[in-house]
Amino acid sequence: MAYNEELAVRVRALLEGQPALSERKMFGGVCFMVSGNMCCGVAKDDLMVRVGPQAYDEALALEGARPMDITGRPMKGFVLVGAVGTPGKDGLKRWLNRGLAFAKSLPPK
Repeated sequence: MAYNEELAVRVRALLEGQPALSERKMFGGVCFMVSGNMCCGVAKDDLMVRVGPQAYDEALALEGARPMDITGRPMKGFVLVGAVGTPGKDGLKRWLNRGLAFAKSLPPK
């Protein structure tokens, strides 16, 4: 399944320089890992963000966000964000910062 390469390029540019950053093919798209923990990714035309269970409800209330339901079962702590929720560099960066904060709160793998 293809994913939005343009969105992936935007994500890569904003994550550039993050320590222990890697990429992995997952969920039919590409995921960005920090110290082995998923931070965010791109699936189809959506940004995937791992916000964690504590920030899940707050994230869902934001424009463009919805539950991450790729397999038919929503994944608690993960949201998908449509293009309306990631306008410009600042809009995307706000979401990436949420994912980075959660990934960095976990022990390295």
